Parts: sequence; structure tokens; C-alpha cells
Amino acid sequence: MRRVPVIAVFNQKGGVGKTTTTFNIGAALAPKYPQSLLVDVDPQSSLTLAIGARNVSAASSLYAFFKDATPLAQLVQTQPSGLRLIAASLDLSKVEALHGSDAAISRRLKEGIEGSLVPGNSPILIDCCPMLGVLSLNALIAASHVLLPVSADYLSLEGAAKLQSALDVLEQRLDKHFVRRVVTTRFDARRRLSFEIYRRLQERFGTSLCETVITESVSLAESPMHHKGIFAYAPGSQGAVDYAALTEELEAGNFFS
Repeated sequence: MRRVPVIAVFNQKGGVGKTTTTFNIGAALAPKYPQSLLVDVDPQSSLTLAIGARNVSAASSLYAFFKDATPLAQLVQTQPSGLRLIAASLDLSKVEALHGSDAAISRRLKEGIEGSLVPGNSPILIDCCPMLGVLSLNALIAASHVLLPVSADYLSLEGAAKLQSALDVLEQRLDKHFVRRVVTTRFDARRRLSFEIYRRLQERFGTSLCETVITESVSLAESPMHHKGIFAYAPGSQGAVDYAALTEELEAGNFFS
């Protein structure tokens, strides 16, 4: 039985384009992998809201999986865009509060994916919280691959080094290996700083760094307000070009298999 590729999109720093990247890679993959799935494990529900799922109840969100052991397959919602989503709700914050000291709960999502979702070759992308807590740990333990968006600024660069170290420690503790890729986001070709950050990321991450960069653009910022991925909102934009190229680069490197 082939293992479903599970990809955690993770960074402990907010504002680096994590949700934007999850949403738009998911949209880019959907035509080829119609059974691909997006999972929102962030209580802030940014991915859920961006896709257009509003007023999600606790019973129909990922919280029901943690609280009531509702099978994940029953929580999958197909959105008008065609994307398949397991939505988040604010209630997920209770998981952090109530189970922060429960070591066993950190494997719950992995067990749920393996026990409820049909195996296949369609990727599962998990939009993580911007912190390494119970929910993000669930995502990382469930994942075989980790995609790290790093925005083209100095603080994000420094945070990426710490994040890499944290993943190294986690690999040792879990006795597993993550397939890792780093993508530069919010790249502004008008600033020399963006090119300097990219150069330093190359030095630090080598071939793990994607050649494609995601250019900062108005259309990428606007599209979630319209509950559309960049390909539906502005198909001719630089953002659409960038995310199509990123998805193609990752697929050529077997990141989705």
C-alpha cells in the first residue's frame, strides 16, 4: 500500500506566506490530483477563511476529530472552487490548552490520516500554526515532507536557521527523516536586500532551496478577500506565474510523491 504524501507547510514566524503557499499550491495541484486535500490546523483559521468556508462549527471542523474522534473522512468538505478542505475553527485552541502535556496526542493526526483517509497518490497539505505547539507537532509527525516558506527579510532569515535546527532535533527524537524544501516568499526585485537574503538562503540550505521565488504582489494579497486562489483571481499575474512554477519545480523533484 503506497503511503499518501503528507506535506506540512510550516514556519514559526507569522507573515511569511505560509497560508498563501498552502492555498495556491493546493489550487495548482487540484487539476492533476482532484482528490488532494488541504488541512487547516491553525485555530486562527486563515486557510479556512481564505478558501471561503465561514461560520464553521466545532462539530464540522478539525476540532471534532480531536474532541470526539470524528473520522477525518467525515470532515472533508468540497468547496465551490473544487478544493477539498478539512476546516479549522477557533475551538482548536482548546486542544493546545487542554492537551499540552499529553505526549500521546501528538500522534493523533497521523493515526487519523492513516486510519480514515483512503490511501493513494494525492497529496495532503497541512497549513500549520506559526508556533511549535501540540497542533503543529501533530502535523509534523503526520508529515513525510516539510515545506518552509521564508520571506525575503533579515528576521525571517534568522528564524529559518532556528527552525532548521528544531526540525533536526525533532527528527532525532522521532527517528524519522523529513524531505525538506525551502521557498523564498515576498521577494521584491526592487530591493537589493531580497537578492542578498536569497543568496544567504542558498548558502545555508543548498539544494533544499527552491529556485523559484514568490514575488510580493497586490494580487496575492487581494485574492483571499475574494475567496479565490491566485489562478482563479488573477490567472495572468506574476503570483500565478510564480506559484505555477513553484509547483512544477516541486513536482519535478518528486516532492508530491
